[in-house]
Amino acid sequence: MKKLLLFLLVALMAGLFSCQPKEKKTEEAPIIEKQMPELKSDLMTPEVLWSLGRLSEPELSPDKKTITYGVTYYDVAQNKGNRELYTIGTDGQSFKRITTTKFSEYQAMWQPDGKKIVFMSAESGSMQVWEMDPDGNNRRQVTNIENGINGFKYAPDMKKILYTADVAANKQLKDLYADLPKASGRIYNDLMYRHWDTWVQAYSHIFIADLATEKITKGTDIMLNEPYESPVMPFGGMEQINWRPDSKAIVYTCRKKVGKEYAISTNSDIYLYEIEGGTTTNLSEGMMGYDVAPVYSPDGKKIAWQSMERDGYESDKNRLFVYDANAKTKTDYTRSFDQNVEGLAWTDDNKSIYFISDFHATDEIYRLDLADGKITKITEGIHNYTGVIPAGDKLIATRMSMSAPVEIYSVDPITGKDTQVTMTNKDVLDKLALARIEQRWIKTTDNKDMHTWIIYPPHFDPAKKYPTLLYCEGGPQSTVSQFWSFRWNFQMMAANGYIVVAPNRRGLPGFGQAWNEQISGDYGGQNMKDYLSAIDSLTREPYVNKDKLGCVGASYGGFSVYWLAGNHNKRFKAFIAHDGMFNLEAQYLETEEMWFVNWDLGGPFWDKNNKIAQRSFANSPHRFVQNWDTPILCIHGELDYRIVATQGMQAFNAAILRGIPAEFLYFPDENHWVLKPQNGILWQRTFYNWLDRWLK
Repeated sequence: MKKLLLFLLVALMAGLFSCQPKEKKTEEAPIIEKQMPELKSDLMTPEVLWSLGRLSEPELSPDKKTITYGVTYYDVAQNKGNRELYTIGTDGQSFKRITTTKFSEYQAMWQPDGKKIVFMSAESGSMQVWEMDPDGNNRRQVTNIENGINGFKYAPDMKKILYTADVAANKQLKDLYADLPKASGRIYNDLMYRHWDTWVQAYSHIFIADLATEKITKGTDIMLNEPYESPVMPFGGMEQINWRPDSKAIVYTCRKKVGKEYAISTNSDIYLYEIEGGTTTNLSEGMMGYDVAPVYSPDGKKIAWQSMERDGYESDKNRLFVYDANAKTKTDYTRSFDQNVEGLAWTDDNKSIYFISDFHATDEIYRLDLADGKITKITEGIHNYTGVIPAGDKLIATRMSMSAPVEIYSVDPITGKDTQVTMTNKDVLDKLALARIEQRWIKTTDNKDMHTWIIYPPHFDPAKKYPTLLYCEGGPQSTVSQFWSFRWNFQMMAANGYIVVAPNRRGLPGFGQAWNEQISGDYGGQNMKDYLSAIDSLTREPYVNKDKLGCVGASYGGFSVYWLAGNHNKRFKAFIAHDGMFNLEAQYLETEEMWFVNWDLGGPFWDKNNKIAQRSFANSPHRFVQNWDTPILCIHGELDYRIVATQGMQAFNAAILRGIPAEFLYFPDENHWVLKPQNGILWQRTFYNWLDRWLK
């Protein structure tokens, strides 16, 4: 679930540099100006958190002098957000807001000649391509595709456009029974009938059209009648599709499987489509894992992409492969690099590729030099870089940390020194007292060194004793790195007077593949001991109140909370589980992506001869409910089809039936995350009311 459950990772985001989940594209929103929240103290509050701008999708102009990017602001009273576009020089000068509308603008990029900025907007009633001058004037609609589009890219020669749009996936009921026009039922005969938060009724295809047309109404479907999707859902974006520099071909990502075969396999491939002749070639044929996000070198002679080796394992090592179009050869440049790669970006001279990689709980910029295969680490610090664009003698990158959301930085490619370019939230953050963040290495029960973040309350006084929270990460294989979350926000936790202990327990990347893979087939095993090692280590500190410990987490972190609730030996006084797995036997048949449960749990619960699977299901949290003795808050969203809402209901019901104080926060309109402003604030208030009730 690492790639599909994380707000962090990154290759999976709608924009290369956006570190938040892809927001829903609303057709109309209010014009929302940036508002300075009322500060009653210097501490973070939910209202302050939701006032911060969310920067994403920076794009560099062809002359490498100007950046365009978007910022989303939310109006809590109206329960809506709106995204506007901005430009700024790479030197941090000439800042300008270029849109002010009630329709959010997405995927803004420069025309290849740099004369216009093109973007998507639903101003005409459905999502279409628009263009305007770099100063925001002369706005003009480019496409008028029936039912709208999902994404687009101009050809380098500006003669054609590719766009993605939905096509019907199944026959509709009205096609089968015309005499039942009001019937609402759907008939399925295979798996993957729903995915992430949507019932599957359509799939995205790639279309090509001539830009010479005044207003494009229809393009050519290059995937014809194939029952497949591109980009690969649920989070694939336009980073999965790219033009060849000569504008004569397209390279794209697709998993050409349907139904049960799709549900049990992660095998996506890289396809080359030649426009003249309409031929399609599978460039990664025989490579059985995730192959995604192909990027052409500027001279068009090579294609780089991210590749996983094993089918069914979505948290496999993410390798950097380069395909030589002339020699028809593929090379793995990360064979001896025991880290993942994300966000590949070629240099103009075709000699190097920059990328992002996680090492020891921070995400840094690296460079691969193709001539000798050498990989060089460029940056170092307590932060996460989330994307990088080479810009002549500098790099343009996005960076975040536990102390600040995403901003744009200019980075020296030689020294790694960075300079902040945008200041989206500086005026608010400067008025807040922020938590001090410390990293420690803690010994585990098997004498390994485990990296752990410690977050201290603002105005921390070591002479006092503080209630302390153990944070359990989700994924399960996603690092506790320097991420900024608008829900699981460590600054918010600390501002409410809690010390936070956030360990990089077994089963997380950034510490070598062996550490990452240990968790598969060992739910409830060593990684749970790692959690207890972390919290036990901190309770030895004089400023930690060991009688006021809480444990919180979401997704696999929610599973961890439910498991620890039955195995914590009275360490904790309060638990909070969001979207957690409670009953693994039910989870096996309720989730939609079967490759995950097959790999991580070892297989189905009915396979009595499978020792790994039987160990997994024996460690299901619901089997330890008889040991529950601690108040618990369960949170779940109805639209979460990865871990369905009945998992949270089962846990809540079990607690009540056992006579344990419990609450259930249920969102009928949220998925695995909480994306609506008022729901987000309700989440925060419920979260801290529960903790304060039992820990203060």
